[in-house]
Formats: sequence, structure tokens, C-alpha cells
Amino acid sequence: MNDYERRVNELLLDIFDKILVTEEKALSKGNFSDLSVAEMHTLEGIGLYEARTMSETAAILGITTGTLTVAIDRLVRKNYVDRYRDQNDRRVVRIRLTRKGKLAYRMHSKFHTLLVDRLTEPLNEKQRQILLDTLLSISGFVSEQYRRYVTHAGQEEQKP
Repeated sequence: MNDYERRVNELLLDIFDKILVTEEKALSKGNFSDLSVAEMHTLEGIGLYEARTMSETAAILGITTGTLTVAIDRLVRKNYVDRYRDQNDRRVVRIRLTRKGKLAYRMHSKFHTLLVDRLTEPLNEKQRQILLDTLLSISGFVSEQYRRYVTHAGQEEQKP
């Protein structure tokens, strides 16, 4: 790895780490100190407006329904999520955010909006486009690696 590549690597790791730590600290010091970052991301996966099935939510989050069930049990106990059976098909379990869950969702969304605003505000239109193109390229690469390692790893575990 040359100096340029090393510097890019260091910056990416530093940014990723600081975003995660900042999210954790913001949650722990705010009104929702009983939520972990993973639980907050579960609330995001459920969404603000519509009730979702457990299967839909697990697919959105890229986790198994069993893993989601453990998270939802905690979030129901903490009064962030309601869980109920579908009226038309009692086999289907639906989940939705409570009022408290919606408030947490909105506060977290505000955190992300502030982050993006502070990042992009000083940039001119050309710099914004370069940033967007770069992030799209990074996202494409990371998504490809995710599919390669996470999706295939999950398929291998399911083989008899």
C-alpha cells in the first residue's frame, strides 16, 4: 500500500469509527439513553408510517426473523414498538413504532440530517457532485463485498 492508499484507508476507518461512536454517545446522553445503536437501526428498519411484517423488516435489515424477534422483544419491553397479529391472517405478526418509537426515530433522523448538512454546506455544486459520485462508487463496492461475503455466508450456513 502506498502513502496515498494508506492515508485514504486511515481516513475511511477514522470516519467510520467516529460516526459510530458519535451515534452511541448521542444516544447515551439524550432522551433515548436506553436504546443501543442497533436498536435505533431496527426502528429505522420498521419505518415511521406503516406497520410491517416481521419478515419484511428482517429482509430490510438483512437479518433473520429469529434475530429480529430478540430485538423486537426488547423494543416492546421498552415501549418503542407494538407487536400484534394480523387481523386477516393470524399467522402473520406485524410491528409498528409506538409514539415513543416515532419520536426516537425522528430525533435520530435529525442527527443524520445535521451530519449531512454540516458536511455538504461548505461545498459548491461541483464539489457536491464529486462527493456524491465518490460515495456512490464506495457504496457500490461495499455493497458488492456485502453480497459476496454476507449473503453467501448466510447461504452456506443454511446448507444441510
